[in-house]
Amino acid sequence: MLQAAFREVHRSGFQSAGIDTILAATNVTKGALYYHFDGKEALGYAIVDEIIAKLVRDGWLRPLLSDGQPIDILIGIVRGISDRPQDIRAGCPLLNLAQEMSPLDEQFRKRIERLFLAWQDGVATLLRKGQSQGRVRRDLNPYDAASFLVAMVEGYVSLAKNAQDAKVWEVGKRNIVGWLKSLRAPRQSRKGRRPLLKKHVLRRRRRL
Repeated sequence: MLQAAFREVHRSGFQSAGIDTILAATNVTKGALYYHFDGKEALGYAIVDEIIAKLVRDGWLRPLLSDGQPIDILIGIVRGISDRPQDIRAGCPLLNLAQEMSPLDEQFRKRIERLFLAWQDGVATLLRKGQSQGRVRRDLNPYDAASFLVAMVEGYVSLAKNAQDAKVWEVGKRNIVGWLKSLRAPRQSRKGRRPLLKKHVLRRRRRL
């Protein structure tokens, strides 16, 4: 039932989602629905807590714990975000609900905020790990970079949804990946110094 409710909310928005439409997609009666949930709002909270939270865990939080170089992990996650027409058309379910319900319902807002914070915390933790390994720039503020990444991803997803064009997301994906690559720690020589240029080496040889 929650999956059917999620699909209807994702398609129509929470306020426009019809209980009868949700029930028609399941074998659940209206009495059974209200036995489990006090009302439509309680059903919406469950969608956030159980369905959308799982999407965030599976799409970001668990992959962030993978072995490998932190920037490569982040690039892999971004490149793996769906560009299927139906996903572009519907947009991000977390962002959709944030835009629609956060100004209207404090319980929605708090639940959605927890998911955004968990997402940002997961990215920031990975970046800090990369800094400790010498693989991420030391001048980077991990939490600021994490919030910027979330904003870029959600921003480009929104632009693609508005345009109804997967090419917009493809452009966004390239830009995000390019920015992520800029977060890598600069390579240094073994002595911590920049290597001499070839022309400088040649000049020294001529003087000998």
